[in-house]
Amino acid sequence: MLELQQRFIDLRFGMFLHFNMATFQDREWGDPTSAAELFHPTALDTDQWAAAAKSAHMGWGCLTTRHHDGFCIWPTKTHADSVAQTSHRTDVVRAYVNSFRAAGLRVGLYYSILSKRDDIRHLNITPEKVQLVKDQLTELFTQYGAIDILITDGWNAPWSRITYEEMPFREIYEHVKALQPDCLITDLNASQFPAGGLYYSDIKAFEQNAGQKVPQQSDVPALSCVTVTDQWFWKTKDINSGLKPTATIVNEWLVPLNERHCNLILNAPPTREGRLAPNVIARLKEVGEAWKNAGPMEKIEAHTVITTANLALGKPIHASSYPDTVGPDLANNGSFRTAWFPEKGLRSGWIEVDLKEERSLNVVTLTEPVGRREDYPHSRIGKYRFEVWQGGSWAEIAGGAVPAPATLHRIARVRARKVRLAFECSEDSPHIADFGIYDEPV
Repeated sequence: MLELQQRFIDLRFGMFLHFNMATFQDREWGDPTSAAELFHPTALDTDQWAAAAKSAHMGWGCLTTRHHDGFCIWPTKTHADSVAQTSHRTDVVRAYVNSFRAAGLRVGLYYSILSKRDDIRHLNITPEKVQLVKDQLTELFTQYGAIDILITDGWNAPWSRITYEEMPFREIYEHVKALQPDCLITDLNASQFPAGGLYYSDIKAFEQNAGQKVPQQSDVPALSCVTVTDQWFWKTKDINSGLKPTATIVNEWLVPLNERHCNLILNAPPTREGRLAPNVIARLKEVGEAWKNAGPMEKIEAHTVITTANLALGKPIHASSYPDTVGPDLANNGSFRTAWFPEKGLRSGWIEVDLKEERSLNVVTLTEPVGRREDYPHSRIGKYRFEVWQGGSWAEIAGGAVPAPATLHRIARVRARKVRLAFECSEDSPHIADFGIYDEPV
């Protein structure tokens, strides 16, 4: 995993290609009731896409194989709407991967879990719909050669509300890994989890258009996506409208992000013809004249990837003290915006979760709201330790000093019913935003 993550961030710069039914409707989400034939690129030129990416010194690309409306731009054999139902039957995925590989570029795919055409939505997931997703991913990962990264979307987002449990993340994750073990997986909506941890992603994703910023001290392998046009899909107005300035792309995004182990992916949306517009081509060439890949990034360290649910979520929880209106349940309610803290002036404390039955666990996490508030710029904990109740006493399983904003410890698997986080303060009122307990498959 570490070698694959390093290889990905060493690419430094890539091309996002939002091209799907929405392209033909001047929309950001395609109309799920529209006929398949509306998707009709009259002059598809994926070689031009690849050449433009090369001109900007990009190292890879990523294409929207299925967006939120659910239309597939490859001829899927599932019952879903796709280019197979059009008169031209253009396999855009095939053309894209062939062109980018021929140009020496690596390839990624984007796939939305949300599908309005297939009625895949919150509180409406069935085993058959899970199987449809798996069948379509099987096609994408068995028919188009090696895929370097899969970017999922429409999952665990406030606007889709499809949780990682109802469309089972781990099951989908294992399915893709079984088909292509070297494919990295990232979910665009996992950025809501603390920036210091790889939750539901092999690569941390930040969507700049949604206001998601990569922290200055970020040390996880990451990508940051943003558009060269105003929005993600091509609009007819884009032919004459202003694009993001070259200086912004290079000096404000690309160079600073590369210093944080982050790969920038710039969206360059094809037109209804299936080509990049002249102004987009020119802007990418300008970027290439101002920036070149400087080679491998600084070496990254190994990070634990979380792909399963927090066993502590909603379980009975107790603490060393209970300030007025502040209960320890604020540390295991699934929200990283709330936090428990001990009584003011106490120099040590603990918080303890009762799992209600003996469970296996091999990952424990501690998250402070560092950087989420102006008055909380750094950790307030001096030392900490995780313990399990075994044989009538507490046994330490992990610990350290001055934790990161999100500290994850992978340990040898143990079984326990009660797990405790004990800490000593470096300054008053440390806040625990999340206490995580996981049984993560190896």
